[in-house]
Amino acid sequence: MFQITLLAMGKLKEKFYLSAAAEYEKRLAGYCKFQLIELPEYKLPENPQPSEIAAGLAREAELIRQKIPKGAWFCVLTPEGKELSSTEFARKLSQVKLSGKSSACFLIGSSFGMDPSIKAMADFRLTMGKMTFPHHLARIMVLEQLYRAESIQAGSRYHK
Repeated sequence: MFQITLLAMGKLKEKFYLSAAAEYEKRLAGYCKFQLIELPEYKLPENPQPSEIAAGLAREAELIRQKIPKGAWFCVLTPEGKELSSTEFARKLSQVKLSGKSSACFLIGSSFGMDPSIKAMADFRLTMGKMTFPHHLARIMVLEQLYRAESIQAGSRYHK
């Protein structure tokens, strides 16, 4: 069974986000092995200097590198990534599976983004559009789109 890992910087705290995340994780289990890994965001001062942000992102990058499954297709969510429709995203995920990969890993960075070295490691850069979303909501949106992609591939009625 195909393995999907979602790496997310920070923890969900609000009950409504936790509930939505749990629902999509449960739904995904019918299509793939799914794992969510929450990583701690580096604590920065109230108004950090660019050098402090860069140092924090570098520290986060160390944690991220340790958690990317070996041999996984790696996709980062970043504003400069490629925008895909849900159907195009499902097709992309299907191509990854057909390429012989047995797993995919998606990363949602911290509120300051992610270290450039992590972006350089990515097999694909994906954006959710030009709008800005809170990271907690972005996580739910990614989970929903992963579920939608799997259901499109399976030919279920969810996408209709």
